[in-house]
Amino acid sequence: MEFEEKHGLKIWWLYLITAATLLPTLLILIYYKDGVALQEFKKMYFAPLFAILLPFLIIFLIQQNKLTLKINAEGVSFRYFPFHFKPSHFRWMNIEKAYIRKYDALAEYGGYGIKTRLWFKFKDKAYLLNDKNRGLQLEFKNGKKLLFSSNRIDEMEMFLINLKTRYNIQAIR
Repeated sequence: MEFEEKHGLKIWWLYLITAATLLPTLLILIYYKDGVALQEFKKMYFAPLFAILLPFLIIFLIQQNKLTLKINAEGVSFRYFPFHFKPSHFRWMNIEKAYIRKYDALAEYGGYGIKTRLWFKFKDKAYLLNDKNRGLQLEFKNGKKLLFSSNRIDEMEMFLINLKTRYNIQAIR
């Protein structure tokens, strides 16, 4: 019996913002006071094309990151490729509390991605990869906290309830 979820950061709107800033810059470069001549562009080889495509390439690579979260009777494990090559595993005996909670990504953590809590709370870390406002909060016996966003929060909640009743795991609230 295992719950597994894979999801990544989907920021499609960042393509629009990047295009909205690059297009006027390119037009000003070309057309302002006769701009850069075509011959000068040829002398620069692929530098202008590279400068235009690089932001889109970076956004594309960021969107290829995948968080894999697994929950079973032994504990919780996760892997966030390419930042974690090996899964991190937390046993239930090391977890004091595990529950679903509401969060505000911007107010509490300053945005999306791998974040630490604002206001110098370095023991509170989060993996926020979607714009939903509920996730799995883990509180460890050593005082650290870890929050995971989820696209399938209702299924995860039902799985945790089932896991608590079947295996009598005291950490699940």
